[in-house]
Amino acid sequence: MLDKTNDPSEIILKVGLTPEHPCSYLPEKKEQLLVMMDPGMFNPHDYERLLSLGFRRSGKDIYRPHCLHCQQCQSIRLPVDHIKLTKSQKRVANKNQGLVVTISHQNKPEYFELYQKYINARHQDGSMYPANLLQYEQFVLAPWLSPHYLEFYDQEQLIAVAVTDVGASSLSAMYTFYDPDFEHLSLGTYAILQQLHYAATLKLPWLYLGYQVDDCEKMNYKTRFSPYERLIRGDWHKFTN
Repeated sequence: MLDKTNDPSEIILKVGLTPEHPCSYLPEKKEQLLVMMDPGMFNPHDYERLLSLGFRRSGKDIYRPHCLHCQQCQSIRLPVDHIKLTKSQKRVANKNQGLVVTISHQNKPEYFELYQKYINARHQDGSMYPANLLQYEQFVLAPWLSPHYLEFYDQEQLIAVAVTDVGASSLSAMYTFYDPDFEHLSLGTYAILQQLHYAATLKLPWLYLGYQVDDCEKMNYKTRFSPYERLIRGDWHKFTN
């Protein structure tokens, strides 16, 4: 629960610890998770504070890696007003100038169709395969939070959705999925560029990108943004490329 002492930054957390299970990022390793158990923390205000402590949500649940023999999962965030785009990121932005980006505040049936196509094509070796509607809803939706959905259209066709949690001082990139037929557009990178733009529009200083795992190649697109910060042993450290 939130500690009501004179130190407003102190939080007393009631958490559970899962048994060890195969790691989602490094197949040769095992992982354990701290899972939030205090119902008083399940609200947008306290969730934002938990983000700054390395937690993240999956559906209605809030968790953080807690592995005894591995510390590779590190939260990563971008300072919205200080990002310097690389030539490659600028090319991605220019390549996608013809796309229309809109914001929705509610889940739509067509999202699942796109999600299903994405998971079944790109993540056949993962726990979310094969995609189904119940699994999608349990992963994306939360009764205590209303995500914003960045929609990406090629003319009239929905080709990507970036599920984005909105707080008082940050956005959190919860999950992005896209039509594999448009993979050549680098839509994952473009979604982050648009989330940075959305955060700037809302005057929010941070964009959280989840966890960085250096030995997991598919995660390393996050560190191509500069500068960025990583949470290491309880403190945020700034990195530049």
